[in-house]
Amino acid sequence: MRIWIVLLSVGLACGQFSVNQWSGRAGIVHLFEWKWTDIADECERFLAPMGFGGVQLSPATEHALVLDPYRPWWERYQPISYYLNTRSGTEAEFAQMVQRCNDVGVRIYADVVLNQMASLTEYGGTGGSAASSATLNYPAVPYNASDFNRECLVTEKSNPIERRDCRVLGLPDLNQGSERVRERITHLLNKMITYGVAGFRVDAAQHMWPKELQQIYSKLYFLAMDHGFPAGSRPFINQVVVDMTATGVSKYEYTSYGTITEFRYSDTLGSIFSGQQRLTALRNWGPAWGFPESERTLVFVDNFVNQRGHGPGKGNVLTYKDGKHYIMANAFMLAHTYGVPLLMSSYAFNNADQGPPSDVYNKILSPTVNADGSCGNGWICEHRWNAIANMIGFRNAVAGTEIAAWVDNGSYQLAFCRGSRGFIAFNLDSMDLDQTMQTCLPAGQYCDVISGRLSNGTCTGYTVEVASDGLARIFIASLGGYGVLAIHNISPRNYNN
Repeated sequence: MRIWIVLLSVGLACGQFSVNQWSGRAGIVHLFEWKWTDIADECERFLAPMGFGGVQLSPATEHALVLDPYRPWWERYQPISYYLNTRSGTEAEFAQMVQRCNDVGVRIYADVVLNQMASLTEYGGTGGSAASSATLNYPAVPYNASDFNRECLVTEKSNPIERRDCRVLGLPDLNQGSERVRERITHLLNKMITYGVAGFRVDAAQHMWPKELQQIYSKLYFLAMDHGFPAGSRPFINQVVVDMTATGVSKYEYTSYGTITEFRYSDTLGSIFSGQQRLTALRNWGPAWGFPESERTLVFVDNFVNQRGHGPGKGNVLTYKDGKHYIMANAFMLAHTYGVPLLMSSYAFNNADQGPPSDVYNKILSPTVNADGSCGNGWICEHRWNAIANMIGFRNAVAGTEIAAWVDNGSYQLAFCRGSRGFIAFNLDSMDLDQTMQTCLPAGQYCDVISGRLSNGTCTGYTVEVASDGLARIFIASLGGYGVLAIHNISPRNYNN
């Protein structure tokens, strides 16, 4: 029997910031465009053993078939209906995936498209539903012309009314001011909650009125206790708000209702770890940079939009194509105390529209796992890179501690402790970092989790010897492959591929 309770009080729905993860787990990884069956496998074979806290999905609702001539990633953001039937799998596969991941302590966060419906309806939807954007008829929801805002385009980005009530990129704009529309949206979200999701990424939140979103959030069920959520747990809400230029929309209009995506974080961290700014600029990292409070902010080095050169800040974003600099930025994000971290897990792409690796029938290919734990079949799987995956273990080891013993050279080298549990150092300088530093750790030998890991009692990468006073010689070559070294007092778990 599935257990849920409806939130009737508007006051109780003023904000949902808990990620609802198991103790000893951290981070969310976006398995972009993965099939549901593959996500379930990855939860069991890798994410749970390595201590990951959750997975962000690509949209699970039926979406338009876009044959142009190959299917682009963005077709997922053109809903045809609210059936859970997509190119990632069926509703039954969705439900089974959520159950399997919850069973091993990896939470699922659904990406939901609530602002619009599909404009490209010629070939129907992934579940066989038909629709007509010309007449605003989406019978499988059902929606008709009365459920949409007036037909206008966003011509002045600084005009908040246009941004919320007109069409973005020509997509039919739903009227969330309508109780009928809100009821259909709420029904979709509550269905996902009964299947066991832990929260939602609300796409294009900046194009919807905050108070209308709040009315939707106020009607959401408590999370499903039969999926291991404590009684009274509310879904994590992450709202996509791009607030970097004069858009007429402020992220602070939304932070009372849930976390927001801080694109300035991605832009600024990219400029720093690409060498455009000194690492010493990170001393006061957090709200002093104009970011919201930590618990109200989802942070990322890159996401599926800006890694493809879309949106503000695209000139500074670091991606898997940037190697060492990308690893350093992700390591800093996971080592620092600020924000709820989101990791990107990509597939290889050569153009901004390219869809996931697929066969000749446009069916998504499953990632293969190589002997070294990396992915094949066109998948990049950054979350499996040793330096990134092991930093999840670092974050879990230092949970609840503060930053201590921060040191930098005023330029491109820095280091800090996390309480007495972890130490990390960075070098983007033209000279080697070769210093005796305070690690804050008890005496002993520690494996650098960036260059390797503990395997059968042996470090596969660098070893750091910490003396009884916490001091250790730290060496990071200026021309090295990583530019970062990290040690902590809990060895990363072994895992089987």
